[in-house]
Amino acid sequence: MALLENKVGLITGAASGIGAATARTLAREGAKLVLTDLDDAAGRALATEVGGIYLHHDVTDEAGWPAAIAAAEGLGRLDFLVANAGIGIMCSVLDMSLADWRRQMAINVDGVFLTVKYGIPAMRRAGNGGSVVMLSSVAGLRGSAGLAGYSATKGAVRLFAKSMALECAQANDGIRVNSVHPGIIATPIWGKLPPGANAPLDPDKIAAASVPIGKPGQASEIADGILFLCSDLSSHMTGAELVIDGGMTAGRINRLGT
Repeated sequence: MALLENKVGLITGAASGIGAATARTLAREGAKLVLTDLDDAAGRALATEVGGIYLHHDVTDEAGWPAAIAAAEGLGRLDFLVANAGIGIMCSVLDMSLADWRRQMAINVDGVFLTVKYGIPAMRRAGNGGSVVMLSSVAGLRGSAGLAGYSATKGAVRLFAKSMALECAQANDGIRVNSVHPGIIATPIWGKLPPGANAPLDPDKIAAASVPIGKPGQASEIADGILFLCSDLSSHMTGAELVIDGGMTAGRINRLGT
């Protein structure tokens, strides 16, 4: 039997990158999916590919959340949430506008808050527990020059996940909440960095210099970790951090002379 047979989930930011890889992986394991994004062409194509439902949805727009949750409940019951939507603005906060700071915070933090605010009550209505997976980053585990604003959002997601895990445990609702922390991953986001951020950046070169394994991860490898957290294989995990970073947070290695 597939790991997510007859389970229903919602994935935000699903049209490309880690979100799209996650949709393909979870659908392969039997999940029925609602996919949300702002890229309608890619989102609709992916929904057709995986047999899911696509909704145009800005995760920061609270008014759109009831419809997204209703779409998932219309497939049966809501079993898992993957809060994946996010952006990265690479520059010193001294050069960052307040508008960009707020936009990044709204998508990366407010969007996760709204995912939980509307998603967890739906899971509780079903009464079968469930799993919430929040996408953080290695930038949520350690500082990085030029990424202070992004790190602030991802650090917030990390501790938000832990606190929500404890709230759900205290409510004895069977809902688990965990965060995922990718490192350097080869996704289209590298080509979408805003002007002035030295774009485009090459993830292969960055990984060769900073990842002990020496290469970037693939979106499918993050999706496999998300599958684990959405499935019953991780039934005793909540409030945990799943780090998939090729060894970045373990430390550094010396490749001199190799």
